[in-house]
Amino acid sequence: MRRLNWINYQWLWVSGLVLLIDQLSKHWMLENLSLWQSVWVTHFFNVTLAFNTGAAFSVLAQASGWQNLFLLIMAMVISLIVLIWLGRATLRPRLPLIGLTLIFGGASGNIIDRFRHGHVVDFLDFHLGDYHWPVFNVADSAITIGAGLLMIQILLDYLNRRTIS
Repeated sequence: MRRLNWINYQWLWVSGLVLLIDQLSKHWMLENLSLWQSVWVTHFFNVTLAFNTGAAFSVLAQASGWQNLFLLIMAMVISLIVLIWLGRATLRPRLPLIGLTLIFGGASGNIIDRFRHGHVVDFLDFHLGDYHWPVFNVADSAITIGAGLLMIQILLDYLNRRTIS
């Protein structure tokens, strides 16, 4: 079993920055908007306060309430796995280290919401005409970008192995 590479945890400042921006933006929205209030920003973007008791894209949001505890536990387990993965990653390349810290910061922001409010606070509302993408937040964005960076690294590793063999 590979030992933890403690120096990788220096990248947790990225998680802290994501968490700070996420929580400050959610606090501002809660203080200045009422539920479902929408503020027009551009022809494709509104700020709309929404509460999500479900998972990404409101999956399970209509469940009877058990989903909040389930999703909270899942987020905590995934966060622990990400922290262990971060400690076992190699120093090079840096792309997965940044991806893991983005995921950890985003997951932490949504965990805090579930503890504090019993739901996740969402407010970023992109739309095309009358079609609205599900409302999301900074934490969701960080998780998505982090997962994308991990996928890019996996693809690069795969392509690199194919050219070497």
